[in-house]
Order: sequence, then C-alpha cells, then structure tokens
Amino acid sequence: MNAVPRGLLPPSLLLIAILLMIGLHYVVRWVQLLTMPWRLFGAVPIALGILLNIWADQLFRRAGTAIKPFEPSIALVLAGPFRFSRNPMYIGMVLVLAGIAIGLGSATPWLVVPLFAWLVTQRFIIPEERKLDATFGQQYYEYKAKVRRWV
Repeated sequence: MNAVPRGLLPPSLLLIAILLMIGLHYVVRWVQLLTMPWRLFGAVPIALGILLNIWADQLFRRAGTAIKPFEPSIALVLAGPFRFSRNPMYIGMVLVLAGIAIGLGSATPWLVVPLFAWLVTQRFIIPEERKLDATFGQQYYEYKAKVRRWV
C-alpha cells in the first residue's frame, strides 16, 4: 500500500485530514449535528488526544527509540498508554480529529475520521508491526497477544 508518499509522516497526514474536514464542513455541509454551545465539547477529545501524544512521545524519547515510522526501533515501549493500545499516538490523532468534527458540528467532517484510521493502519501501523516482529520476535509477539492494535 503506497497511496501515501513515503516522506509523508503521520503529523502531515493529520494536518491534511484536518484541512479536508474543514473543507468538507464548509463546502458539503449535509446536516448540522451540533450547535453552540455543544460544539465546544470538541475541545475535550482534542486535549486528550494531544496529551496522549505528548505522553507517548516522552516514553519513546526516554527509551531512546525512534518515533518516526520506518526508522529503526531499539526498544519496545510497553509502559503508560502502551499497556492498553499498541498505537496510542494514532489514537491521539483520531481523538483530535473527532474533537474537530464535534467542534465543526456537521456530519461531513466525520467521513474523514475512519478514512484517516484506515489509512494510518495500512500505511504506517501494518509496516511498523512487521518491522517490530522482525526486530523483537517473541517479545513483540507476546505483547501483541496481550495488547490490541487500537483499543
């Protein structure tokens, strides 16, 4: 699956998804699902997603392992949010997108959220899992058996 250029990293894909959501909201607004002040609740998943990414990023830095996909990993990070999901950074990004969709309040931005999750799974998560399988073998296999890909 090479639909996403190799140089395009997940944060860039997240930015593209955000721009697409905003564009869909203003160009193809099917139904307004939420009005003010309910749309303000979108700040909650945005904040949670950002905090989750910061937490996971700090754990990677402490372990001295690669954060960018396709770079060599020298350690498995199994603490913190990695006890509940093998991909908390991607969950954080999906939370940000969900928060933005809530904040926009219309139906069309929600189309981007599952598309983003599918795309990062195909382009980043599956290749990362293959790399970790090859690098860490049994240790990663046991981790995969205990912890789900998403949640």
